[in-house]
Formats: sequence, C-alpha cells, structure tokens
Amino acid sequence: MRAAMRFFAVNLIVALAFATLQIGSAAAASFECRETPMMQAAIPLPAVAAKISREHKLDILAIGSSSTEGIGASSKDKSYPARLQKLLGQSWPNAAISVTNAGIGGETAPQTIARLKRALSERRYDLVIWQVGTNDAVQGGDLAAFEAMVSDGITAVRQAGSGLVILDPQYFPTVKDPERYRSFVEAIADTARSRSIPVLSRYNTMRDWHRRDANAFAAVLASDGFHMSDTGYDCLARDMAVSLLGMTLPGRSHTAQAAQ
Repeated sequence: MRAAMRFFAVNLIVALAFATLQIGSAAAASFECRETPMMQAAIPLPAVAAKISREHKLDILAIGSSSTEGIGASSKDKSYPARLQKLLGQSWPNAAISVTNAGIGGETAPQTIARLKRALSERRYDLVIWQVGTNDAVQGGDLAAFEAMVSDGITAVRQAGSGLVILDPQYFPTVKDPERYRSFVEAIADTARSRSIPVLSRYNTMRDWHRRDANAFAAVLASDGFHMSDTGYDCLARDMAVSLLGMTLPGRSHTAQAAQ
C-alpha cells in the first residue's frame, strides 16, 4: 500500500511540475517555447534527487560566461539562472531552491575553471551547471587542450562532491567558422560522455529552434545576433527545467532517453 501511494504521489508531482512549466509560454514574443528535454543522454542525478527529498533544499551554482551572467537580457531577473530558480521553485514548492549566478561575460574555459575551483573550495553546492565552450569555440585555439580543461573541470566538481551538468555553446546563424565551432561542441559531448556527465545541448536545441522557424528565431537573440534575449533565456530555462526534472524524478530518465 505504501509503495502504491508513493508511486501515485511521485507521478502526481511530475504531472504538476510539467504542467507548471507550460504556464506562461505565450509570453515568449513570437517564438513558441515548447518545454522539451535537451539532454544528449539521460543520465540521472540521484544525489540531487535525494537531497531534495531528504532536506527539501537544493543549492545550485550556475557558472560560465555571458550566457550565464545574462548579457542580452533586459534585467538580471531575466537571465537563465534567475528564471531557472523560479521554475524549479514552482515545480518543487516544498523545497528551498537557490541558484547562484556566477557568470562573467567574455570568459574562456581556463578562466572559468579557476573561479569554479575557488567557488567549490569556499562553499558546498549540491549541483553545478557549467556553461562552457562558446568563447573558446569563437576564438579557436587548441582543441585537445580545451578537452583537457573540460575534463579537469569535471574532476574538480566530482572531488568537491557536487553533482554536475554541462551546458554547451549556443547556436547562432552567423558563426564565421561553423565546422570549427561545432568541433568544440562535439568535444564537450565526447569528454562528458566518457566521464558519464550529462550535457544539456543548447547548441542542438537552438539549432532545432532555427530549423523550425528561422524568422521567429530572431526573437531568441539579442540585437547583436549573438547573445540571447529575454525570450531566448526564458525558453532555455524552461527546457533546462524540464531536463533537470527528468534527471531527478523517479521514472523520468528512461522516458526521456527513449524520446531522444
């Protein structure tokens, strides 16, 4: 009986959580947010799920460059970390959700890794969302050295005892060297896969947005055609929230994997 009640409660929570994420999609200007998972592989986050169920709180560190800081957004509360905190708070109303925004525009991987290690030495986080690779891909550089830095960052987070999700580079139509840019995206995926780390593929997600409606896609980018807009950050946060729910709620990871 208890097992049946627990199964019913979990599925009810999932249903309510996903329904909550659907609210407000119409606010995304002319671009339609669909709230779809953006995982490259359905790798669960059991420690994160346990922390929520046991202590009813979750401390998240969102670290990276301008996409994390929120460059292109009209205000700080329109950045993806701020939107993600609100969405997860709605999905887990009985838990205290905190998302610390540690984004600094213009950073490359080695600069962010140095800050990441310092942040992990100063405070314990349950989950790290590491946005990495955009500036490295734009500027070029040695791909093997970049892969080694991604692996180093993964090791640092694991040694700190935190969960980790990597957010890869954004897609934008005017990239000057698409093949080189894509090679950095693939390097992140390959390195993360070899270490069993989940990747939220912003690149593939935004590319699908563009393929779906190239005209409406303009709404997700800021006026510079590179950084994300309020609409873009909102849609990104919604897809990230759905993905995180899928990795932390029982019975969702296999469903998400089958949908890939």
